[in-house]
Parts: sequence; structure tokens; C-alpha cells
Amino acid sequence: MYFVKTPDIVKPLYRSLVWDVNVAEKIAFLTFDDGPTPGVTDKVLDILDQFKAKATFFLIGKNAEKNPEYLSAYKQAGHAIGNHSYSHMNGWLNSTEAYSSDIEKAAKLIESNLMRPPYGRIKRAQVKELKDMYSIVMWDILSGDFDPNVSPDACFQNVVDSVAPGSIIVFHDSIKASKTLLESLPRILRILSSEGYRFEALPKALNSPMSS
Repeated sequence: MYFVKTPDIVKPLYRSLVWDVNVAEKIAFLTFDDGPTPGVTDKVLDILDQFKAKATFFLIGKNAEKNPEYLSAYKQAGHAIGNHSYSHMNGWLNSTEAYSSDIEKAAKLIESNLMRPPYGRIKRAQVKELKDMYSIVMWDILSGDFDPNVSPDACFQNVVDSVAPGSIIVFHDSIKASKTLLESLPRILRILSSEGYRFEALPKALNSPMSS
């Protein structure tokens, strides 16, 4: 079970984590986890380019190691990248030492001060260990693209019904999520653009108010 929209009551309990961005305009922050995935990531990059949208890609280290050419592709297209661990490690099931080591291994490949815990699962001790080195980025909206029970239509509704200025929205450029993602993403970008939203990469200074 998961919440599409992160409940407001949760965010103050974990104040050192980033759940959304303080913005003065209608800006949404698209994020894509688990790549790079050849054949899927390429199509996502094309869709984003069509809508002049920028995004943040949270990369799994072992995938970046296998497909290093994407690291320059993200940069050239004006997107940001973040650390999603080397082996997609579940923080709840591993020691702080093992977890930090996995993040550090990924950091040798992924140069970024942004980090997202796989599954959103991270212990308080792991947060304490990593928060001075990274902005630990959670989310405001889970699109549900990874869920086989969520159709492209439902994924579309999950996002457009929940979005607000400053929302951080999670998608997955993975094989598992690809059908739902690739069908819903253009529709989401089209409708939100028509409502006046822009799509930007996450800023490095996530705790500062942002306006353009």
C-alpha cells in the first residue's frame, strides 16, 4: 500500500527530508527513478524535449555503470541527476554502514548532492549519516507507474488530480513501468502545460525559496 499524495501529517515528522519545493510560480518537478534504462530512458528524454520540460533522474549506480553514455546525455539536455544507491538497496533491511557504503559506491559514478532512498525506505540513523552530504529527496506525488494494477489513465489522474506548485512527482524509467509511463507522460505534460505549469530540474539548494 502507498499514498499517491504524501499526507501533510508525514512531512513534519521528517523535516530533514525534502518532500516538495517552495516556489512562487506554477512549477512542478518531475523525477525519474531506476535508470538509465536503454530504450526507455531515450523515449522519456524525447518526450521531455518535445514539451521543453526539464527533470531530475535518480540513477541506480550499477545501471549508470553499464550505460555511462547517459550521464552526458542528461547534462546536455539540461536535466539534473541524483543518487539512487548502487544496487537499489532497501534501507529498512540493511545496516547504516552497508547502506552508506552502497550510496558511496554509487557516488563514484553519479556526481550529485541529491539522493533518493530506494522505495523511500531509510532509517533515521541513515538519514543522520547522510544528511550533511546530500539533500535527501522524497516526494509529494507517486504517479503509480510502477504498479501493475495502475493503468495509464489512472497514472494520469494520480498526477493531475494531486499536483500543486512545487510538487515533486515520482516516475520510473524502468522496463517494469515503461508501458504506463510512456502512455501517460505526454498526456500529463500536455494538460499541465495548458494549465500554466513549467517543469524544471530540482535545484541544488533545495531549502531555499525558488522563483523564476
